Amino acid sequence: MLTDRQIKLVVGSLLHDIGKVVYRSGDGRNHSTSGYDFLKNEAKIEDAELLNCVRYHHGKYLKNAQIAADDLAYITYYADNVAAFTDRREASEQEDGFDKTIPLDSVFNILNGNHGKSHYAMQVLNPKEDINYPMETPVAMNEHFYKTVVDQITDNLLGIKLDEEYVNSLLSVLEANLTYIPSSTSKRELADISLFDHVKITAAVASCVEQYLAAQKEKNYREVLFENAKESYEKPMFLLYSMDISGIQNFIYSIGDKGALKGLRARSFYLEIMMEHIIDELLEKVSLSRTNLIYTGGGHCYMLLPNTSEVLEILESYEKQVNQWLLETFDISLYIACGYAVASANHLRNVPEGSYSELYQNISKMLSGKKTHRYSADVIRHLNRKAHDGERECSVCRRGAKLNEANQLCPICDALESMGRDMLHGDYFVILCKAKEHALPLPGDRYLTVEYERKIKEVMKDDSYVRCYTKNNFYTGKLVTTKLWIGDYVAEGANTFGELAKKSEGIKKIAVLRADVDNLGTSFVYGFRRGEDERYVTLSRTAALSRQLSLFFKEYINKILAQGTESVFAESGPRNVVIVYSGGDDVFLAGAWNEVIAAFMDLRKALEAFTLGTLTISGGIGVYQDSYPIHVMAQETQVLEDCSKACDTKNAITIWNKDHCYPWPEFLEQVVAEKIGALQEYFGNNEERGMAFLYHLTELLRDYDTKINIARYVYLLSRMEPERESSTEVKNAYQKFSEKMYLWSQNPKDRKELLTAIYLYVYLNRKEEDR
Repeated sequence: MLTDRQIKLVVGSLLHDIGKVVYRSGDGRNHSTSGYDFLKNEAKIEDAELLNCVRYHHGKYLKNAQIAADDLAYITYYADNVAAFTDRREASEQEDGFDKTIPLDSVFNILNGNHGKSHYAMQVLNPKEDINYPMETPVAMNEHFYKTVVDQITDNLLGIKLDEEYVNSLLSVLEANLTYIPSSTSKRELADISLFDHVKITAAVASCVEQYLAAQKEKNYREVLFENAKESYEKPMFLLYSMDISGIQNFIYSIGDKGALKGLRARSFYLEIMMEHIIDELLEKVSLSRTNLIYTGGGHCYMLLPNTSEVLEILESYEKQVNQWLLETFDISLYIACGYAVASANHLRNVPEGSYSELYQNISKMLSGKKTHRYSADVIRHLNRKAHDGERECSVCRRGAKLNEANQLCPICDALESMGRDMLHGDYFVILCKAKEHALPLPGDRYLTVEYERKIKEVMKDDSYVRCYTKNNFYTGKLVTTKLWIGDYVAEGANTFGELAKKSEGIKKIAVLRADVDNLGTSFVYGFRRGEDERYVTLSRTAALSRQLSLFFKEYINKILAQGTESVFAESGPRNVVIVYSGGDDVFLAGAWNEVIAAFMDLRKALEAFTLGTLTISGGIGVYQDSYPIHVMAQETQVLEDCSKACDTKNAITIWNKDHCYPWPEFLEQVVAEKIGALQEYFGNNEERGMAFLYHLTELLRDYDTKINIARYVYLLSRMEPERESSTEVKNAYQKFSEKMYLWSQNPKDRKELLTAIYLYVYLNRKEEDR
């Protein structure tokens, strides 16, 4: 639990730069004074120590301030400097002065060797608005926009209490309003860190410093953090901490045939909420808020924690507790590995160069070691002696348990089935401390239920209420921990694999896509390096990159699929697909076979625009009958994804099997545009004749190298020649087509592309009655 003093520090640090928004809205005074007066007079905040964090967060004002040596303002001042050191880096093209009309630059401008000059439009983060792609079109921030932001923040501050129950609501308010506002408007510096990321990191650092100094029994903040600040930058005040859940995919795919699609998505949601719950329980145990959560997604997370003996003991104990619960609840299906690295403020700003990247390397080694040696000898002996009295095999997940006699399901599968619809469509994911019928268990004797908006206020009054999460929208309220960005797109009328198959073009089958971003781990650790220059490798850029990717794969993906662009495979408009899960960089889609390919093309194109071409995505697509076992689909498409990842450049797509693996440029230009385009152009008005011809052609192309097949291939092309009385236009079209088909057959690369193109064309045009 946070103390009142810790809450003041978090809130004061989150609001310490609010004066920048006020100043840019037309207030001509320095932003420390503007922010102080705004919070006191407009937001009606009265607490003197909280206001001091805003009024005195710069040294020139703090130096002569008449405040106690242990005033929280010293911590905010120190944390602000640490955060500023991690995000302010000189631009390659420098100018003097400040310009408050400067927009927020994209963090992707300098990722993976890029030298971009893109920035974002002037807007707030609104889930209902279109994606704010970085662009080079000139943008000038104006006072009217900043005034609107000030008004919105004022309204929200007046509507919430600045205490522990509402502190995460404040975080959501600031994320919504400050995401596309630059922290610094200096023309000498990069403007790629948002004001939201800056104040969040400031609050995270401040919380850690307060606990570290308390553990050291140090109360003279002025001396340690102000007068001797340089020396304190070397002190090991922080832990960069990570958690990683293993076994997620196997858990998700452990479903029965009945209601498979709904079951997949419900299990995915359950694990997503479980991870958030584990994070929040830990943050509560170490007296921190979600300001200290740097990144979460795909079963992974990173946090900034204080380096104290008490926190280290809690981390060790909590890891054991969670894994014990996972063992008791899911046997060995799920396991959480935790690791950390000790850091100073200098490490966080990458001083000396290379020290920040080394933190992640050390964490990775610790996590790998934990995963290699999951269980102690005592735990293994206990598992071998475990009694199974009265247990039978669940008809869905196949684990031994005491089953519900009505449907032969274990308690977890029974609850998932009962809550399935609410899991997918509910507004609030509620955590309770008392069991409720069909509630899903969570670590720490907590339980998950789903509620709709009309009932949530009543639920919050119950003494069993702990907290709740909201989905894809900004809410404020008592113990509303946070909104969760969740990829939850589902095509209309697509409740089963059978319904999705019926929506497909041509052959009535479904497809499954598994894909993820190429080299993302390397990009996080080394992506901001410039040769030997590591000045941009800092905590703030890691946080900004993490948050942008979470936005893309958890929120913007819903818009991308809802606004599909026209292609060979599908018309523009909502894609007939369903997101099974979409994490920090990991995607699993199912849907009508042709729409899944179109959706993957949409995602690749959007990711390229969103990241300015600095990141690519690779994946595999399997095409199946709708009755095919889902766990087999998942295994097979994982092999296809691995095939794409093994491609020389990655940035690849594999369809059906390894023989149809292509780098994205080759697939789009040679397979789709060139070869499918040629087939469509020629056979567009004569599909029946085209199908018969192509069936024969594929047989010959598959075994083309024999002389007899080459002759048969030429003969087959000649049989397509139009009658003498045909028009010149028809004859010219045939001549052009046959020449292409012959030339393509001569080259192994073209021949492979042609086979893929023919298969795709046939699938698109084959009638249901065709074999």
